[in-house]
Amino acid sequence: MSSPSAGGRVPEDDVDRSSDGAGGLPRALALTLASALVWGVAHLAAGRRVAGGLLLGLWVVAVAALAVTVTVYRSSLVHLAVRPDELQRLAAGIVVLGVVWVAVVIRSYLVVRPAGQSISARTLGAGAVAVMCFAVAVPVAWGAHSTYVYRDALTSIFRTGSQNGRQIDTSDPWDGQPRVNILLLGGDSAADRTGVRTDSMTLASVDTRTGETVLLSLPRNLEKFQMPPGPARDRFPYGFTGDGPENPGLLNEVYEYAENHPDVVPGVPKNRRGPELLKATIAGILGQRVDYYILVDMFGFADIVDAMGGVKIRVTQPIPYGLDGQVLQPGYRTLKGKEALWYGRSRTDSDDYVRMGRQKCLMRAIAQQADPQTVLTSFDKLAAAAKRTLSTDIPQELLPALIKLSGKVKDGAQINSLQFVPPLINSGNPDFALIRRLTAKAVAPEQAHPTASTSPSPTGSSNLAANGSPSATPSAGASDGASPGPSGPPSPESKPTSLAATCPS
Repeated sequence: MSSPSAGGRVPEDDVDRSSDGAGGLPRALALTLASALVWGVAHLAAGRRVAGGLLLGLWVVAVAALAVTVTVYRSSLVHLAVRPDELQRLAAGIVVLGVVWVAVVIRSYLVVRPAGQSISARTLGAGAVAVMCFAVAVPVAWGAHSTYVYRDALTSIFRTGSQNGRQIDTSDPWDGQPRVNILLLGGDSAADRTGVRTDSMTLASVDTRTGETVLLSLPRNLEKFQMPPGPARDRFPYGFTGDGPENPGLLNEVYEYAENHPDVVPGVPKNRRGPELLKATIAGILGQRVDYYILVDMFGFADIVDAMGGVKIRVTQPIPYGLDGQVLQPGYRTLKGKEALWYGRSRTDSDDYVRMGRQKCLMRAIAQQADPQTVLTSFDKLAAAAKRTLSTDIPQELLPALIKLSGKVKDGAQINSLQFVPPLINSGNPDFALIRRLTAKAVAPEQAHPTASTSPSPTGSSNLAANGSPSATPSAGASDGASPGPSGPPSPESKPTSLAATCPS
């Protein structure tokens, strides 16, 4: 056999291989691993300066771009996170990055692998490279999959403004309003119940500059309220009276009534009639705009809590739950989904109004404990639960501004709660003028007037009347306290109280 001369060609089989005496397989695998971490190391070690320099430069540019993005342009990531088109591009980019990265690992090994290896050495080398490729592919695949799942959940829950009929000016997302009012609904759609009853109804009025929030809660059994002008009021000119003997005309029946009677909300499709009529009805009761709503199915809510790994809360008294005589004992507890659901729903040995207070504390605890680590470790479960559980008319285009605003709320903004429950309000014979007056003082004390003759327009549906009027005329001499007597002192419950002070901690 003749050996190649100094000026002869290197056999094609050995083009990508280093000599067996230059450290052998361990060195090749070490260089390959280094190239998996910093592209181009193996090529530079093999003397391929052009290719190595290009790979190293590409790696430096990518790392620098990532560092600048998460530091200088961190706030812009919020806009990316809530734009489905950008998320789709991001998922595709992650896949491309993964393919290129795996190719770099494989090529790096081909460049530095020793020549003349035995079959066992080749097998060992190929296996080690496969493990490296797998280590690269798994996080990349997880990132692409999570981005896709997140995008799917985002588009399933939030429609675009054109789909909702609510065009958003991103330069002025709040349309010049000092507050945004979002109706938070808890729907009780049990297996043994037809339709949805909104047993939890709270208007969250948020200051768009500071994040200061007032939670205005109405009881499920509120009666004698007027419907908004239009077909609904034409049918119930003297106040809502329900639909049959099993539906006496409570506030929590409005949602399902609208879904079952399309003619009271003409032109609005199914699954949106209920929210639209309820928004307009509550706007009239409180004398405030209702900009958007979020409905949480209470039974799906348990899935969200389980996906979070439970919620920590202090139970102050025994709470019976379930059908088997189980009890949530007092103390600091980490409640599972079913337990959290009963904590917020149980009325045994209590009433609707005590339950409303527990619900607010539960909402506060979940908001505080839903940290990024919890979200990331349970991402798929949370996304799936959210798709089953949440519905809203908040447009996608509003999400960047809403996330920025929620950051202010989470970062220490005051959250106060005002519940229109006895003894402040008689749910069977409410003083609606008092409700509107206290609401006005709670959301804008410096602008509140002693009387309220009309209520602002409840936005949300062009098919409903443009003016949500009060559901009762003001009582003569009604005070701001728990009773309408002119000489009665104001009740302490007539002012919003801080959740931090009222919720057990």
